[in-house]
Amino acid sequence: METAEQLRTDVAHDLFKILGTHHVEFFVGNAKQAAYFYRRAFGFELFAYCGPETGVRDYVTYALRQDKIVFLLTTPLVSSHLANDFLVKHGDGVRDIALHVEDAAQAYAITTARGARGVAEPHTIEDENGKVILASVATYGDTIHTFVQREGFSGVFMPHFKPTAQDTMFEPVGLKYVDHIVGNVGWEEMDKTVEFYKQVFGFSRFVSFDDSDISTEYSALRSTVVANENKWIKFPINEPAEGKRKSQIEEYITFNNGPGVQHVAMETGNIVETIKKMRANGVEFLSTPDSYYDALQERVGAITEDVEVLRGLNILVDRDDKGYMLQLFTKPVQDRPTLFFEIIQRRGGESFGKGNFKALFESIEREQEKRGNL
Repeated sequence: METAEQLRTDVAHDLFKILGTHHVEFFVGNAKQAAYFYRRAFGFELFAYCGPETGVRDYVTYALRQDKIVFLLTTPLVSSHLANDFLVKHGDGVRDIALHVEDAAQAYAITTARGARGVAEPHTIEDENGKVILASVATYGDTIHTFVQREGFSGVFMPHFKPTAQDTMFEPVGLKYVDHIVGNVGWEEMDKTVEFYKQVFGFSRFVSFDDSDISTEYSALRSTVVANENKWIKFPINEPAEGKRKSQIEEYITFNNGPGVQHVAMETGNIVETIKKMRANGVEFLSTPDSYYDALQERVGAITEDVEVLRGLNILVDRDDKGYMLQLFTKPVQDRPTLFFEIIQRRGGESFGKGNFKALFESIEREQEKRGNL
């Protein structure tokens, strides 16, 4: 298996200009209640809304933000809306990883010509604040990518959205932007999905892990990270590997009824303070064995943070040839053991926590065992 340094020579050449992650849209059963959860627990600000009050009749969407992260929470209002089928099949989860592009029509033409299945052809939406051009293509499972082109739009978010009253609940926890978004696919589907991103988007493999890297006594998985040219967009793709018992990926695929987004990783500038605030807000995180910290500095070398503070908060640390990173994972944020979140701080490190895999997946397995799914 190639090292991260070797894979950096597999350079991406974006086939069209990607400016970053525009937003992540979740289909949820009750957007009003979900918005309260993400505001109260994760420190997001409610800043815009669309629904019947703004002229939209078949769904509602609450727009939340924290620094450069934007979440959309959408709930259908009529039985004919496509979100109903998604929710029955998957439960609450990520439907759309939207990409901010310079030219949505060009992005759609290039990706569909290179093999992507079109979901929505380029179209313009507009109101008194200007226009936005959108187009969408399918990726793994029922997940899509929407290309968002803003034509000097001056409104609060996009057409049909209206600003909400000042959010008096808004207390940010320090989340800054999306670091990466992880997709789970089925048996022997990882390579095909990686090739999709290479062929259709011009992405490259950033790093790969096999079952010798990501395994425990009971289960294993394989993972490859694809990234665009400037590495602002990074998508790890996971698939199951043979093990004695059901892996976390198999559990996800079972309860999600197929491939989908496993977790969204959000970067913070101070993970200690962020985790303290999120724990105080009631967010549940995976636990880490106390023994993990006994040899931490021997394994990762000198770090700025106090190891005892990290121990108390269960924060994981890993080092690569560029520096180190700190991370912690929430438990699933809905009753199905599917979608969860990662909080990450990078101090130069570009890794995805390879040195933490064993401790992390043993922690996940403990949760699986409680659910009777290991």
